[in-house]
Parts: sequence; structure tokens; C-alpha cells
Amino acid sequence: MSIHPTAIVDPSAKVPASCTVGAFCVIGTDVELGENCCLLSHVVLGGPAKLGSDNTIHSFAVIGGEPQDITYKGEPTRLEIGDRNVIREYVTITRGTAKGSGTTRVGSDTLIMAYTHIGHDCVIGDHVMLINGATLAGHVTVEEWAVVGALCPVHQFVRIGAHSYVGGGTTITQDVLPYSMTSAERDTHAFMLNKVGLQRRGFSKERITKLHHAYKVLLASKLNTSQALEKLRSEGELGEDVASLMRFIETSQRGVIK
Repeated sequence: MSIHPTAIVDPSAKVPASCTVGAFCVIGTDVELGENCCLLSHVVLGGPAKLGSDNTIHSFAVIGGEPQDITYKGEPTRLEIGDRNVIREYVTITRGTAKGSGTTRVGSDTLIMAYTHIGHDCVIGDHVMLINGATLAGHVTVEEWAVVGALCPVHQFVRIGAHSYVGGGTTITQDVLPYSMTSAERDTHAFMLNKVGLQRRGFSKERITKLHHAYKVLLASKLNTSQALEKLRSEGELGEDVASLMRFIETSQRGVIK
């Protein structure tokens, strides 16, 4: 067994000899680990909780903590996690509540990225991906192979259907259809040149004037992007800044925000 001397392991915890427990980890009461689990450092595991085999938990994750519910009065609720999960930095997963199912459940082969929160009584299916900052309130169900994008708040009691994809920054207050791509509208625009920033970086008046003209052609004309680029090329030498801007647009693989 590899347990760092700075780690604290409760006598009631079950930690197989194949596990690795890094520096400053804390494993609490009634925690059971499966074979070959790895806690990198500064991980806190609360219980009662049972984790399967081959799980990797990164630094500063708090797994199996008390539910964030004002009605919770210290009841012995649980957390159950399957096998081969990767739980990244600062993830929080809380136990269930007595008024809920009593148990928060995470399946197998999931990727739970940094700063994700899984609230009490949630059920997370196999092969789910929760991207950085996904925030699941209590009683949320995420079915198998679903992806919840970065910075997505999910309302309590919502279901995320199997094989669905929720785009980053989308607020979810109702169930997400299985197999769907669901995303908030993105009414995002580039609306002017960053003139003040360029002045602060020492751009000359001439350079800013040329860039300002290029932005007028790109954003304020009725030309599409290809037509705007063609117009700028036809105007002759516009300087390296504009040439760099045009190269950026021409090499874009996902298109540019206008």
C-alpha cells in the first residue's frame, strides 16, 4: 500500500493495498475504495461512500461531503461511485439526503472536469462527461454518454437524456432530449476595434487608422466575410497589422465572430 505519511486515513476506511494515497489526503469514516484507486494529493473523501476500482481523483477534490441542503440534519446518507472514473481538480460531489433517494450515484468511465459540482441525490450514468464548471443541483439525472458543457447550471430534478450534448454556458431548467444538441442562443458580436487597448500598447495613429478601416469593411459593410477580404486586398498595401488580421480570418477553421 502506498499511503503518503502526511495523509490521514480513518481506521474505519477500507483502502486496498493496490491503492495510492498522495500527500495531505484525508479519507474519512466509512469510506471504501476499490482496487487500484489513485488519490493524487489534497483529496478529501467523506463517508459513508463506496468507490469502485481504477478511479483517479486529482488534487483538492472533495468527494462524499455533506449535502448542501438546509434540511440535512446529519443523517447517514451515502455516495456510490463506479469504476475507471477520472475526477479532476476542485470537483465536489455530495452525498444524498434522507428526503431524496439517500444516495448520490456516479457510474463508470466518466470524466468529471475541474470545478464541476454534483449535488445531493444526483444519478450520473456511465460514460458521461461533465466539462469544467458544470453545476448540477440536487436530484439531477444525467443519462449515459451525455455531455454537459462548461459553466452549465442544471436545475434540480432535471434529466439530461442519453447521448445528448449541452453546449457551454447553457442554463438548463427543463429536461434535455436524448440524442439532442441543446444550447443557448449565442448572440455574440465583434462590434468595434479595441482602440484604447491598442493605444496603450503603443500603436501609432496610422496603424490604428488602417485597422479601423479594415474593421469597418469587415463589420459595418453589407459584404460577407469573403467579399470583405477581397475588397481589402483590392485596396493595395494596408500594412502588416491588417495583413495579419486577414491571415487570421483566412486560416480560421471554425469561422470568426462578426
